[in-house]
Amino acid sequence: MSLKPYLLLFGLIGCASAVGAEKNIYGLNENVALPEFGLEVQAKLDTGAQTASLSARDIERFKRKGESWVRFYLAIDDAHEHPIERPLMRVSKIKRRAGDFDPEEDKSYTARPVIELELCMGKVKRNVEVNLTDRTAFQYPLLIGSDALTRFGALIDPSLSYAAGKPGCLKDSADE
Repeated sequence: MSLKPYLLLFGLIGCASAVGAEKNIYGLNENVALPEFGLEVQAKLDTGAQTASLSARDIERFKRKGESWVRFYLAIDDAHEHPIERPLMRVSKIKRRAGDFDPEEDKSYTARPVIELELCMGKVKRNVEVNLTDRTAFQYPLLIGSDALTRFGALIDPSLSYAAGKPGCLKDSADE
């Protein structure tokens, strides 16, 4: 018998191990720190969503020295009474669900302001784009979509919850 099939199999196993070593395993839900706000929140990891969403209220856009900014309050609990102001990165168009679609409005999307925010999940810290919307009707104030999950090098195991443990960022948020 030839050695070629065994060498091929050994090579494939080696490649899979090398790729897996660079990835982080997360569950369907994780604790995520928002270092800029001194908060830790529960998040839902959703590979079906493209962008991350943070629960915010009283969202308003404004200009500061000719630049676009956004002012909002966190809609996480009653403790967040002070407005937060951040530069506006862009405005994202989020596709409306069938139940949210209003034919009189003639728009199949919702425009949401997007900011850059530092998130810490497990031992990994990254700057990610997060859109702002009121998520108080949902169980989790933070949804992490596929763009952010890619930045975290995430492998999602939906049979797990809180696999990364409490946030304890040792790895820097350098653009890796």
